[in-house]
Amino acid sequence: MPPRVVSLVPSVTETLVAWDRAPVACTRFCEQPDIEAVGGTKRPRIDRIVALAPDLVIMNDEENRRADADALTAAGLRLHVASPRAVADVPAVLAELAAAVAAPTPEPWAPPEVPAAPIGTAFVPIWVRPWMTINSETYGASVLAAAGWASAWADDDVRYPEVTVSDVRARRPDIVLAPTEPWAFTGDDLDDLSERFGVPAMLVDGQDLFWWGVRTARAVDRLRRGLAGARPSLDPGRPQRRGGTSAV
Repeated sequence: MPPRVVSLVPSVTETLVAWDRAPVACTRFCEQPDIEAVGGTKRPRIDRIVALAPDLVIMNDEENRRADADALTAAGLRLHVASPRAVADVPAVLAELAAAVAAPTPEPWAPPEVPAAPIGTAFVPIWVRPWMTINSETYGASVLAAAGWASAWADDDVRYPEVTVSDVRARRPDIVLAPTEPWAFTGDDLDDLSERFGVPAMLVDGQDLFWWGVRTARAVDRLRRGLAGARPSLDPGRPQRRGGTSAV
């Protein structure tokens, strides 16, 4: 019999539902209205989770806090930590997750090879006040790399560096990729972003960039196709378009 699971990781919740292993509870960020929410990823309701008496609580060492993990462990609950750092880690992490929840072994999937030289560089703003982006050590940057592109801040020492408009213009990225989360960019922001940073801007699904799991293979393919569709606006032989492109 499958274990009773509480998932405190939105991408894990999405994956468990797709595997017919829906958790008994999840976070309010998991976008599963039919499943009980037990708080957020950073402040889960520990007492309620304990009262549900799950066989397993699934966490991620970046999305969840150590203090909450310690509190759940102290309450006698068993934890499973699922924390891929890159697209290449996803198949093994999914196989371990499937074993933990008694789900069928996922179909084999080979992550795409990252090209030796990226097609182009992208500024990926994940926050606005202040402007923040991603370096190469983040999962989002690995999705971008798997699609053949690189973060304009790939070489930064900080995983989520703060930047200024002048910094971005000085680095001269080929495109601004505006994700729908964690900052909720929309198509209405594209013209402003393009004007502000001086390059075309494209809206992308933030879940494709930052959620991993059953969506990963399709997410990489969607991003690759979306960026391929943006190539005419990046051709130096053509006038640059302002905003308007979307891969969501």
